[in-house]
Amino acid sequence: MRRDRRALAGVTGRVVGLGGLAGLVLTVVVFLVAWPLFTRMRNQRVWYHYLEDPYLHDSTDLAQLALCALPLFLLLLGIGSAAIQGACSRAVAGEAPRGDSPARLRPVLAVYVLRGLVVWPLPVIVAVVADRFTGYHLDTPLPLERGTWPYLLVKYSPLAALFAAVLLRLALTLAPAAAAAGLGARAALRRSWSLTSTRVGAALVVALAVPLVVLTAGLLRLVTQVALPLRPLVRGVLEDATGNFFAAYYAGILAPVIVGILVTAAVAVPLSCTAFAALHNHLDRRDAPSGR
Repeated sequence: MRRDRRALAGVTGRVVGLGGLAGLVLTVVVFLVAWPLFTRMRNQRVWYHYLEDPYLHDSTDLAQLALCALPLFLLLLGIGSAAIQGACSRAVAGEAPRGDSPARLRPVLAVYVLRGLVVWPLPVIVAVVADRFTGYHLDTPLPLERGTWPYLLVKYSPLAALFAAVLLRLALTLAPAAAAAGLGARAALRRSWSLTSTRVGAALVVALAVPLVVLTAGLLRLVTQVALPLRPLVRGVLEDATGNFFAAYYAGILAPVIVGILVTAAVAVPLSCTAFAALHNHLDRRDAPSGR
């Protein structure tokens, strides 16, 4: 048992370490790609200062670049989570944790993709539609008059869609553990739905998910606050090295956030994967005599 725990800790430690290093490298690459934007901001700031006019920089291009890079970060997170999920599921099943081949990671990665496509399009689409009909960018109250019941229903419909997405996400929580146990992606989603659609399954998933969410959010907040002194340090070092205030400014903002994400992932991801793998095994064995 101790040997299995040490092996699991070794596997998860290597995955978290390599994932964190890859995430840092990817962040540096994104900053290098964005460097012309930072340079343009710096030049505009110098020009406006020469004209003795105030300069308010527009971060729209940076936000668009960050959105373009987001799938790469999600892919990196998915690969690391899939590897940790496989190791944790085998440890819970009594097998020795070991490194996974790409073929063994593929079903878990497919589950992450399919689950995301099932859960999150609804709140995004509803939010876009609601903003189109009730957003403050509209010059007139048309097509919906402000203060009316239709206006209020459309305005707050994203909250209802988000609530439905959270419930659906909870129902599919055990899908990665089911995929790591040997099921295909679609079969794992169906298996998670069947296990969590019962009273016992739903209660256990909620009872396990809520403390994990609270722990993750609290740890992220705590570590980020502790790492806040990195902000002026990184900003000063990078500005002295490059002479670009805007690159140093955004790097300083991201530094404590990156530390918080890395520390939180190192603690929360293995814990969550192990907990949900154990819950999946428990519900699977409980359901086996009557369900299969």
